[in-house]
Amino acid sequence: MSDLSAPAVSRRRPSRFSWDKAAVHFGLLCVCAGFMLPLVWLLSTSMKTIEQTGEYPPRFVPHPWQPQNYLKLFHHSNFRLATYTRNTVIITILTVTGTTLSSALVAYGFARIPFRGSGVLFGIMLATIMIPFPVTMVSLFRIFRWLDVHTPIQFLGTFKPLWLPAWFGNAFCIFLLRQFFRTVPRELSEAARIDGCSELGIFTRIILPLSKPALATVALFSFTWTWNDFLGPLVYLHEPDQHTLALGLQAFQSQHGGTEWHLLMAASALVCLPVLILFFLTQRTFIQGIATTGGK
Repeated sequence: MSDLSAPAVSRRRPSRFSWDKAAVHFGLLCVCAGFMLPLVWLLSTSMKTIEQTGEYPPRFVPHPWQPQNYLKLFHHSNFRLATYTRNTVIITILTVTGTTLSSALVAYGFARIPFRGSGVLFGIMLATIMIPFPVTMVSLFRIFRWLDVHTPIQFLGTFKPLWLPAWFGNAFCIFLLRQFFRTVPRELSEAARIDGCSELGIFTRIILPLSKPALATVALFSFTWTWNDFLGPLVYLHEPDQHTLALGLQAFQSQHGGTEWHLLMAASALVCLPVLILFFLTQRTFIQGIATTGGK
């Protein structure tokens, strides 16, 4: 007779090789390799000479290596890297700050302050996500031109049209933050309200500190959109000294006398570098913000 009171001993079976999992991993590796191929080709071309960029069949491994291509960009007469970087950083900082603060404030109103018609207004705001910038480009330009004529502040030909709309919120960022704010326990807000904390104090002292992953996600999205923006600066900026990195790359590609493809690829690699570094530094926070948004 077996002793039923004896604790059951769990035996772990040896792991077996699974062809299904191996096939899935192999498929994922092939997909990742397909996405990495343009980046590898960009880095390879940035290390070549101008003659090697036109070879057929093309070679992935440059010979000889030309790392000095990156140094040439800092002294190139047709690509003012320092000026373009300064302009892009100014616009990006103002846009990221405005998008994060304004979107968080609007999202808090939708998530934690009940008022009549909030659902309708939220639905109308979500509908604006489906409207791309080229659709509203002419209307926005006419608004800034009207402000340029009827106000003493100059808008056209400056950075203001590129970062000022960000201080009125972004529909996607508002939606993302609203879903995150709704997961914060309301008991925390009620306890602070009983202690005499105002609505603004609850927002700044309780909601924002608990929402750092979501705020970091919004900031990263806004940084990527602004850093890579080409159409906005093309519409509003007129002088070459005001060009951003995206405009500078386009001008460098279409210069007279042909394109220096090896230097263009090196410049493109430098433009992509801050986005890649920022993503890998904030990868854990970014994934946490996406994974916990809308969860209970």
